[in-house]
Amino acid sequence: MALENPVYEDLMNGYDQNLDRSGIKGERLAKRLYELSKIGYTQIGGVRRPGLSAEEKEAKELVKQWMAEAGFSIIEDGAGNVIGRLAGKDNAAKAIASGSHLDSVPNGGNFDGPLGVLSALEVAEAWKETGYVPEKPYELIIFTDEEGSRFNSGLTGSRAMAGDITEEEIQQLRDYNGENLEQVLEHYGSSLAAFKKAKRDVSELELFVEVHIEQGKRLEQENQPVGIVSGIAGPAWLELEFTGEAGHAGNTPMIGRKDPLVAAAEFIHGIPDFPAQVSGTSVATIGKMEVFPNGINVIPEKVVLHADIRDIKEETRDKLLQQIKQYAEEVAGRRNVQLAIKQNTKIMPVPIEETLKRKLEESLNGLGIKPVHIPSGAGHDAMVLGRYIPVAMLFVRSKDGISHNPKEWSSLTDCVYGIHALKDFIENAMKD
Repeated sequence: MALENPVYEDLMNGYDQNLDRSGIKGERLAKRLYELSKIGYTQIGGVRRPGLSAEEKEAKELVKQWMAEAGFSIIEDGAGNVIGRLAGKDNAAKAIASGSHLDSVPNGGNFDGPLGVLSALEVAEAWKETGYVPEKPYELIIFTDEEGSRFNSGLTGSRAMAGDITEEEIQQLRDYNGENLEQVLEHYGSSLAAFKKAKRDVSELELFVEVHIEQGKRLEQENQPVGIVSGIAGPAWLELEFTGEAGHAGNTPMIGRKDPLVAAAEFIHGIPDFPAQVSGTSVATIGKMEVFPNGINVIPEKVVLHADIRDIKEETRDKLLQQIKQYAEEVAGRRNVQLAIKQNTKIMPVPIEETLKRKLEESLNGLGIKPVHIPSGAGHDAMVLGRYIPVAMLFVRSKDGISHNPKEWSSLTDCVYGIHALKDFIENAMKD
């Protein structure tokens, strides 16, 4: 039996009702976060909504209902991206957009992604309640499969929209059931042909701004509810396959074994030493490992590791990437096993324009919040669009810095502060 879902009650507990102004309502946000938390709900309080899954689709359909009620015209492209549009006074002008994603990591939290979507929606709800008509068109975008838990290759929807997925990548994609992208899309209700048509001219947008939980502790340390992202690190994902010789654990002598798991263990053990040799902002993580045949009394035949390597500067990220590849080859040679390396994702880091950061500072100052600038080690859909148009991001304080976990939490007060900052920033950007 599933445990009681406490999201709504916990959000409302201690909420600062003084933030209910200018058409923004904290209770509406709390109810919507709660409704989304029930889709893909897991018994330990998290959610499981893989990209292009029935659960992700159900979440999108729910938000599309709310978007329609708020006045958006809505389309969904062949990649599953949902695009809502509000008319502005000058409909010939380029649109300003905001949004995020609704998919999750396995057993993820309730804020990573949904907060950005619902914050962008709450801005439109506030305009509707106050009768405000934006100067320019406004778009709310829900991107598909940002997390990458479906294909071990993230930002699928935003990269499809930007035209950044190559034919080679499309052919290589396989999900956790072994299905290729075409099969997954057919189950979702789309097609590979429609997916390829999802590319749009993103220069139709003047600016994209995303609200996201911090996923770190800097804002807690500074005791501030909202911060400004100074730059977005670019992730590079490697799939490393160590192949040796399977054998009986009892009858195969230790001398002469070709054990890929021993090689993988040595490789993993050495990884933490590399980032600091490159820069103070680079990181490297082995977050997933598969052992074949995975029997207790069998020397493995093959081990597959997935490495996540990132930095806010492309030069240092790529230097780290090359060092880790070289190290893997050295370990494989030393342990007498075969190695195959495949790069699943490589996204360019994205700086944030100084003018946009200053405008975000003005919005935070107007709310009595001290501006704190924080580099984002995590990848976001904003970084994909940021290769083509200006982007900006706001971080909302995360309790204990926890993310990708059922314990992920941001107070409703902090979330609504983020929405006020977003609304002010967008309205000021509309005047330029």
